[in-house]
This record gives sequence, C-alpha cells and structure tokens, in this order.
Amino acid sequence: MEFILNPWPWFISGPLIALVMALLLYFGKTFGMSTNLRTFCAIGGAGKFSNFFRFNWKDQSWNLTVVIGAVIGGFIATQYLSNDSKTDLNPITIEELKTMGFSNSGANLVPNEMYNWEAVSTTKGLLLLIIGGFLVGFGTRYAGGCTSGHAITGLSSLQKPSLLAVIGFFIGGLIMANVILPLIFNS
Repeated sequence: MEFILNPWPWFISGPLIALVMALLLYFGKTFGMSTNLRTFCAIGGAGKFSNFFRFNWKDQSWNLTVVIGAVIGGFIATQYLSNDSKTDLNPITIEELKTMGFSNSGANLVPNEMYNWEAVSTTKGLLLLIIGGFLVGFGTRYAGGCTSGHAITGLSSLQKPSLLAVIGFFIGGLIMANVILPLIFNS
C-alpha cells in the first residue's frame, strides 16, 4: 500500500526548522550544505591539491548527518509523502514561460526543457550546466557560504554578512529570472 500525504504546511515545517536551529545554536554548531561538500572533498583527499580543503575534517563529521538526512529525507518525501499535484503558478508566469519554450510549466517540480538528459546533451544545456556550476561554486566561496547556510544559520544568529548575502541572493535571483533567463531561452 502506497502512503501518500500532502506536503507539510508551514506551521509544522517552520517550527521544526526553528527547533533544529535553536539546538545547533545551543551546541555552538553551524549548518550549511557548502560546509558538507567541503568536508566530503577533504575526506576524498582534495587537500592534496588545495589548501582550502586542508583541515581536520573529523571536527566537521557531525555535519555529514545533514547530507545523510537530506538524502534519506528526499527519498522518503518523493516516495511516500508526495502527490501528483501540479505546482500552482500564476497564469501570467505560465504565459511568459510558454513564450520561452516551456510547454508544460508547473506540471513537474522542475521543467523538463532544462532538467533532462536530452537538454544537457545539447551545447546550450551543457554550457548552462558548466557556467551555472562555476557561478554557484564561485559565489558560495566568495560569500563565505551557501544559501542555506546564510539564510538559515546566518540570519537566525543575526549575522550582518548573512543578511547582505541573502539580499544579494534575492537580487541575483530576480535578475536571473527576469533578465538572463529570457535572454537564454528566447534566442
């Protein structure tokens, strides 16, 4: 028997995130996915090639539970807690996406026109993947953390650099969605 639930409402998931953050702050720990990726690279021996990865990764090993939890939680969410409901997009957004070549906006969590093997095997798709990956990696390093680290940990501990980083993330997202994405997909 398949067990299907609707996504959890904000009044359950929000307080759970707040509880986890309160516990992390109490124990003097921080959270962020880029820290986990750095730890994985250090475990894999990246310290032989870059000083950035030369640190005692065992001090950060507790943080790897976040990655394990994300993988297990993602599996549980997609297999047991998801339904086939469409994403409720604004009709104006759907029309704008149609003009860019996105035929079934909102039917899937991510658009097939960008996230499938066929799209990645094109020159445009491969360049988007490589350039996007570089920009995310550079931005994460330059900002001193990723979106989850700054937006969840940084803001909850009232760090001014995190506030500035989150403002920058939103400005970058607005520019990407309203200027760059239409340029890429209308060509």
